[in-house]
Amino acid sequence: MAAIDCGTNSIRLLVADLPDPAAGPQAPLTDLSRRMEVVRLGQGVDRTGRLAPEAIERTRVALADYAGEIEKLGAERVRMCATSASRDASNADDFRAMVQQTLGVAPEVVSGDEEARLSFTGAVRGLPADAEEPYLVVDIGGGSTEFVVGTRAGGVAAAVSVDIGCVRMTERHLAGDPPTPEQVAAARADIAAAVDRALATVPGRGAATLVGLAGSVTTVVAIAQGLTGYDPARIHHARVPYERVAEVTTDLLGKTAAQRLEIPVMHPGRADVIGAGALVLQVIMERAGVPSVVASEHDILDGIAWSLA
Repeated sequence: MAAIDCGTNSIRLLVADLPDPAAGPQAPLTDLSRRMEVVRLGQGVDRTGRLAPEAIERTRVALADYAGEIEKLGAERVRMCATSASRDASNADDFRAMVQQTLGVAPEVVSGDEEARLSFTGAVRGLPADAEEPYLVVDIGGGSTEFVVGTRAGGVAAAVSVDIGCVRMTERHLAGDPPTPEQVAAARADIAAAVDRALATVPGRGAATLVGLAGSVTTVVAIAQGLTGYDPARIHHARVPYERVAEVTTDLLGKTAAQRLEIPVMHPGRADVIGAGALVLQVIMERAGVPSVVASEHDILDGIAWSLA
């Protein structure tokens, strides 16, 4: 199976074999290829309402590379899901035509609720036994953040998507390098209002475990652990307390983009927006009243692959 997740900031590929059904409901996928490129498809969408031509071209280049990988590995089924940026854009037809021509299949512009459910499926499979239920799964993307509450056996109980993400909040509020205290305060207020709306829809304050997904969360967790290089095995299912998340967030927001680039685990395409992503995570923890976050390297990309079973 080949799964592609095209978000506001990055495009990711997973080619994997599904497990034998006899292996049980918690049996993992067998990864054949897992890749990520930062293409910033959502560049300027919050301001212009359109996908920038250069952003579509960056995405096309990455997608053409992925198409070659899919063909080489012989994937039998392919599903591509496009999320926040291509939901919002007035010229989304240009993007869809490019994907059809490059990949040979049309992208599915999934709803926020479907995005949330795919994220939950990918994140919950394989969680350690000490991760108590119910779960609040948050997927902090470039343009939106999904909130999902549920259990392993019962699945999703409630889900909602709100328009706060690391790219959108950076473009909307954090113009300074580093951002000013006033800019950070404005971003925090905007994020808090959206998080409160989300938690009024999904009962996240009653969750036993917060599971955080996507690059903003995994980068914060890698920094909190003091890693000297990005190590998915060390990050996956690591638990970090709120106090450490708050320290990392304050430090990131106080640095310039050039200084953030010097952090050993920092992806170059994330340095300018990681402060906003960290702030979204911190505010979620505050508003939901959770003492720690469990990071997951498995997310919507894995959920897309499982949907092809």
